[in-house]
Amino acid sequence: MFRHVLVPTDGSPVSNKAVRAAIRFAKKTRARVTGYYAFDTLRANVNYGGYMVSQKVVEEIDRRASQTGKKQLAAMAKLAKSARVRFQAVCDKTGYPDDGIIKTARKKKCDVIFMASHGRRGLSKLVMGSVTQKVLAHSKIPVIVYR
Repeated sequence: MFRHVLVPTDGSPVSNKAVRAAIRFAKKTRARVTGYYAFDTLRANVNYGGYMVSQKVVEEIDRRASQTGKKQLAAMAKLAKSARVRFQAVCDKTGYPDDGIIKTARKKKCDVIFMASHGRRGLSKLVMGSVTQKVLAHSKIPVIVYR
């Protein structure tokens, strides 16, 4: 059935529950897991409300975002190791997490994406959008949504 599962995370409580469920799923199906964390940052020298952001500030934000991602992925790796599930991690700077998820699934030859849904509705869904909804709409491989 499924041999390689991509598991995106944002570090939220619902995402962490999905990570645990995905690792259990991978163990039962004897699949391997690729953990994925996407981050975006400000653009240097772009005007934000009359202020310019320097390249140095952008680099510091990138460094911290990357550290956060690596920390989340290390926690995933620890769970996978304790479940004896093969694991690899991808920490990616991307403008759009949904695009990064789909591109990484294709690049790593995953055959399913297992991800959380925050279950936002109404105005918060309209304002914040839904990465899960976008992945569902554009992915060419199956997507398992955990709630």
